[in-house]
Amino acid sequence: MFVRRIIICFCLVAAAQIHAQSTVSKEDKAQLKKIYDTALLEGNSYQWLDHLSNQIGARLSGSLNAQKAVEWGKAELEKLRLDKVWLQPVMVPKWTRGVTEFAYIETEPGKSTNVPICALGGSVPTPIGGLKAPLIEIKSLEALEKLGRKAIEGKIVFYNRPMQADLINTFEAYGGCVDQRYAGAAAAAKYGAVGVLVRSLTLRSDDLPHTGAMSYGDLKDSEKIPAAAISTNGADLLSSMLKLNPNIKFHINMNCRTWEDVESFNVIGEIKGSEFPDKYMVVGGHLDSWDLGDGSHDDGAGIVQSMEVLRLFKKIGYQPKHSIRVVMFMNEENGLRGGKKYAKIATQKNEDHVFALESDSGGFTPRGFSFDCTDATFNKVLSWKPLFEPYLIHYFVKGGSGADIGPLKKDTNVLAGLRPDSQRYFDYHHAKNDTFDAVNKRELELGAATMTSLVYLFDKYGIE
Repeated sequence: MFVRRIIICFCLVAAAQIHAQSTVSKEDKAQLKKIYDTALLEGNSYQWLDHLSNQIGARLSGSLNAQKAVEWGKAELEKLRLDKVWLQPVMVPKWTRGVTEFAYIETEPGKSTNVPICALGGSVPTPIGGLKAPLIEIKSLEALEKLGRKAIEGKIVFYNRPMQADLINTFEAYGGCVDQRYAGAAAAAKYGAVGVLVRSLTLRSDDLPHTGAMSYGDLKDSEKIPAAAISTNGADLLSSMLKLNPNIKFHINMNCRTWEDVESFNVIGEIKGSEFPDKYMVVGGHLDSWDLGDGSHDDGAGIVQSMEVLRLFKKIGYQPKHSIRVVMFMNEENGLRGGKKYAKIATQKNEDHVFALESDSGGFTPRGFSFDCTDATFNKVLSWKPLFEPYLIHYFVKGGSGADIGPLKKDTNVLAGLRPDSQRYFDYHHAKNDTFDAVNKRELELGAATMTSLVYLFDKYGIE
């Protein structure tokens, strides 16, 4: 009899728990549907991106357009009637490209073929009139040591290692060869090279060179050498011509310049939490962009999606338990000064950031998220997966989050990154074709709704 009562009690408790879970699930399903419906039927992210891309344009740190974007971002957040909107000062680097770069392959005096190049961000210029020298083609930085100074001195080092096409995760392919862009000049200069040419980091075959940040490490100013990216078609042509004639020369003319640091700003808006006002959740992207296109995918999309999270909460009447902030970080592309400054100020003010989400992988169809968190929290996240499956969101993995929110990481918080479909991202990344017309309205809005849904769930249920 006693055992029977125990079994009955157990069944009643289990039934109550199942009912409670079912009730929560229905509530959450309804809330996510409201979020997605509002984003798709009454969204504002695409209109915001249209203005940011087409009326302001490229927003390299320290530029006039970057300041215009700051002013625009603050004004748009104020229109949302948030509890607080402010600018956070941050000193950023200022680098300018100058007149359009020019390059050609010279097979013999008087016979040349023009190829598309662009200066890498932070590069020094060529001498007045340009630089012309023979080339040596290599696939890795390690090859420099094997060749030695005698083979390299006086030449332009041509790094021609492509992104690995058989890797489904294109960010993994990018990570596998970005060292030649970032550190290639510093490494080659130590062996006497007079310049470097880097194959553009894209899986696409085209005539568009892709820029990006590079570093000279500990080199003195007098030791720095010009660094340029060459389009993938140009790289393939150059490699073929070198095989036929190793004695060809390459001419580069660049007029870029590095200036003194200037003041810029992170743009921040906040909705105060109803239960935990001193616990903060951040959603954001970077407001700056490279100067070749207008930065629609990198990272205008992330900016407007992050703004949309707070707008959607206001629109559907959801009052968050935690304080929710949108942060438009400045200077992700060539310094990460904004992300570092935000984290520094948060530490100084002893602010408790329990969760942060970044969108900086383009405005393509959302597939899911990556999480930097404990196993316990990740298991909780996996229990939410069925809520996202009707929207074809299925990718939930432990991994990295985002560069700007990285400095906020602690053992006790959660960082997450939106993970859209990545197959087309590097077609546009840091190139002239990263423009508004490359962004699909529906894909952008789905990403904003997906981000809002995750913030809602973390706000409601917290972290483990």
